[in-house]
Order: sequence, then C-alpha cells, then structure tokens
Amino acid sequence: MDSAGLEKIISFRCDLTYTKADLNLNMQSRPYSYLFSISYFGARYKGWAPQPNQPTVQKRLERVIRHVLGHEDFSLIGASRTDSGVSCLGGFVQAFLREKVSVDQFFPELNTHLPDDIRLNSVEEVPLTFNLIQAVRQKTYRYYFSNEASFHPFASAFLVNVPISLDFDLMKEAAKLFEGRYDFKAFCKPSENKTDYTREVLSAGIYSSNEFLGAFFPTKIHYFEVTGKGFLHHQVRKLMTALWEVSNGNWKLADISNRLANPNSDWEQIPPAPSNGLILWKTEIEM
Repeated sequence: MDSAGLEKIISFRCDLTYTKADLNLNMQSRPYSYLFSISYFGARYKGWAPQPNQPTVQKRLERVIRHVLGHEDFSLIGASRTDSGVSCLGGFVQAFLREKVSVDQFFPELNTHLPDDIRLNSVEEVPLTFNLIQAVRQKTYRYYFSNEASFHPFASAFLVNVPISLDFDLMKEAAKLFEGRYDFKAFCKPSENKTDYTREVLSAGIYSSNEFLGAFFPTKIHYFEVTGKGFLHHQVRKLMTALWEVSNGNWKLADISNRLANPNSDWEQIPPAPSNGLILWKTEIEM
C-alpha cells in the first residue's frame, strides 16, 4: 500500500499554557488546594481543555464540582491537555478552592455525580507552594493497534487496526531512533506562536499487549509506548504514523533520521494517527 492508501487509514496539545500569573491568582483568592489523580475514556469528549459549545473532560468535571460545592468559586489546572478522542489512565488535576473541604465527603460525592467515563482515583490536600505543572517529571503514552485482515468494530473503542503488511522488527528498530533530545518540529503540528520544538524522549518501543481480551478483540494487539518529559501537539500520533510508514516500506530508517537532523526543512506534513488508539498511560510527578 502506498502513502495515499495509508493516509486513508490514518485520517483524522500537549503543551500547557497555564502561566505563573494564573497560579498566583489561584493561590491568592482560593487558598485551599487539592490534587486528584484521574482516568477517563475520551471517545465522547473533544479533549481535556474547555472549548465553546463542545463537551470536554475539564468542562464536565467543573460542572460536577460546581454542583457539589454549590458555587463557581474554584479553578482547575490539569497536568496534560489531551486531544479530542484521546483517553487517559494516569493523569492529575489540581483544584483550587476558597474553603477547606472534607476529602472523605468531597471525593466520593464527586465520583457519584461523574459519568462512568470519568473517574477520580485519589485525592490529597497539597500546600499552596505545590505547582502541578512544575511537578510533572515525565509522561508515558501508549498507542494501541492491531494488524488484522478482519477487525470487529467494537474493538475500535480502544485500538486502531492497520490491515497492511507490517515489519515489527523494523518498527522496533525505528522507534529507538526517537530516543534522545531532538527538535521534533517535523513530527508535530507546528504553531505560529511556538519557537521551541525541542523535546527529550526517554524511551520508545513496540510491545505486545494483553490489556484487552475478549470475543471482540484481535488475538494479537500491539502498542507503541513512548516516555518523555513533555510532548508537542500531535507528536505521539505522528510518531506512530512514521513507524507505520517505515514498517510497510514507504519510508526508510534514514527518513526518520533525516527529519530529526533537519527539522526546519520543507518536509511533507505527517498525518496524525487516529486519536482512539492513544492513551495517556502514566504521569509521574514529584511531590
């Protein structure tokens, strides 16, 4: 299959924009801070961050907190802003409140009113000096996919099927090329307002999965796992596409190396892999 055929399979911000002023304002007017760990299934949401007239995870969480508290004098800051359709197993959100609450009552009541596709896993009160954005040390994403001639539509909730010939040994070799500190401008969605595209990938690899089992799932499921200190808009999904391109013979290993070595060249844009296969697997923070 050529690149045009692969693009049909892959048809379709990770960087945060909270400022120090935002955090200082929260600390001054809402002196009580609580850290929640969170999981959500992203299929019904247009990402984490609020958007006009669109359902998002943060907007849904804010609606429930507003109902439980009985007022709107609070604010939230998330550790990551996932894209539309992307899910999260291990994320964090920091809440700033004007009054102290009993976590033993507040926490279960929030989960009672949240929909089944959003779950708060834990909560703890944190000092005002705690800054969630600065506390994030690294994030791990997993992109789940299969390589089957026949694929049940129910499985598409969690993974993407790529029904073309894939060389998994070559894909594993290609994934290692992403490890290190590089300018990833050729592997993300560039922005007019962004000048720094340098990010450090700590590890990247292709693995076999046993997380999804049952009659509707393929017998063999794979995932691309990548860990880094931060990621650019569409970076992980475009890395996934690049690995498929190498694996099916459309690209050579040198194509990845050349893009990393010459990020500002006039490269053809890489289409991002579909969002439904991507999960923010783990966020590591320093307390």
